[in-house]
Amino acid sequence: MLPIAPLDQNSDQPLYRQLYLRIRDLIESGQLSKGSRIPATRDLAGQLGLNRTTVSAAYELLELEHLITSHVGRGSFVAGSSAKETSVHWREILEPSAGISPAAPTAAPVAGFSSSRPSELLFPLEAFRETCSEVITSAEAQTILQLGSPSGYAPLRRYLLDLSRAEGVARDSDDILITSGCQQAFDLLQRTVVPHGETVVLEDPVYLGQRKAFERGGARIIGVPVGSNGIDLEMLERVIARERPRLLAVTSNFQNPTGATLPLASRKALLRITQAAGVVVVENDIYGALTYEGDPIPTLKRLDETGDSVLLRSFSKVAFPGLRVGWVVGPRALIEGLTEAKVWSDLHTDQLSQAVLLRFAQSGRLAEHRRHMLEAGRERLHAALSACEKYLPKDARFTRPRGGMSLWVTLPAPLDAGELLARAEREGVSYLPGRYFAVSHPQPNTLRISFAGMAPDQIREGMAVLGRIFHEELERARAHSPLAEAPAMV
Repeated sequence: MLPIAPLDQNSDQPLYRQLYLRIRDLIESGQLSKGSRIPATRDLAGQLGLNRTTVSAAYELLELEHLITSHVGRGSFVAGSSAKETSVHWREILEPSAGISPAAPTAAPVAGFSSSRPSELLFPLEAFRETCSEVITSAEAQTILQLGSPSGYAPLRRYLLDLSRAEGVARDSDDILITSGCQQAFDLLQRTVVPHGETVVLEDPVYLGQRKAFERGGARIIGVPVGSNGIDLEMLERVIARERPRLLAVTSNFQNPTGATLPLASRKALLRITQAAGVVVVENDIYGALTYEGDPIPTLKRLDETGDSVLLRSFSKVAFPGLRVGWVVGPRALIEGLTEAKVWSDLHTDQLSQAVLLRFAQSGRLAEHRRHMLEAGRERLHAALSACEKYLPKDARFTRPRGGMSLWVTLPAPLDAGELLARAEREGVSYLPGRYFAVSHPQPNTLRISFAGMAPDQIREGMAVLGRIFHEELERARAHSPLAEAPAMV
């Protein structure tokens, strides 16, 4: 019997990966020596109360790292440790981490629904190369290649601030800071606004990177449920009255992971609730530019007559994620504080990426690319929604966003999306289970489907595989249900 403690059902990590990590630690610590026989998958599943497929998936990862070897008819044996002799015990020094993503393939053979990012096939490479050439051959090239201000490339800051003012988002009292994507913005906000363990309210479920930015900084995190129309305002009002949080972070358009959008009336109500309590509102609008159908709704920042709201945006979803350029629009005093924090994080700024994106925008190429992105996104969204209708079990529910990159699926009980992930990956399809996004209310039967990175046919093919897996597992579970086996009462 392996000395393995019970796995954490509420963890961000799937059970099979938790099991893999614990067995790996046993091997690398020497508790399991080379040549030792490890239990058969059926035996270990019985010992830990797991599905056999969960154990099989963990063993497959161990085999991939050459930590164990399996022999038909003989069983599985420890092959050795992957750890080299070292004087520093890194696993004892470093805190355990859930990582940025579970062990899902970055590009599944059939369909990868796990990554919320645009398709590389949509990148306008010739236009991008032309833009880079124009920047490098410009009279400003030497200055661009010099160390840049931590505030960001000045011409890009002016351009974005002018656009924000024309949109009614930025006031005379606002300023702007260029960041390395929205993730750095959240990190800077934690360091500046909630540096001493203050309370932060987040949507639940929420994008893991956002939660980790505050959590690792020591903030006290409270989750408020998200429904089909965004954050639950009644619950939010009760939480604010009871907990007196310093900051609320909300994704108003096509929330990640649910795809939900906060209606206009709810946006106004949210501002009334937070302003009365003096809560800092941070609006993540990274997906707002990807509205495929209907008219865009004004941002919280635009609706906020006090001007105190903070708006985060980025080029990552509508242009090129690899260039890592986002920005913060907020009160000048806050921007000064964020800039000071950024100075001691990276001192300077990558001016070349920012100059390229500025030229890409000013040349009209960004607008043309966005039109193409919206057409492709609309087609992919329709493919995902129609495939959910066609292939998911009839009792499954899913959100119906008008834009963005993801939708949220709720499977009928007793299906567990985390448990089923290993089988889906073996059949060439990846996704992220709902537990991965939970703040305080894990939902084992949920998963995120990110559709933007694949062609419509690939989306349909991947959803057909998932639908078959979910149907088969549901039939198996119901066939073994105590209710199904009980004799009829007559």
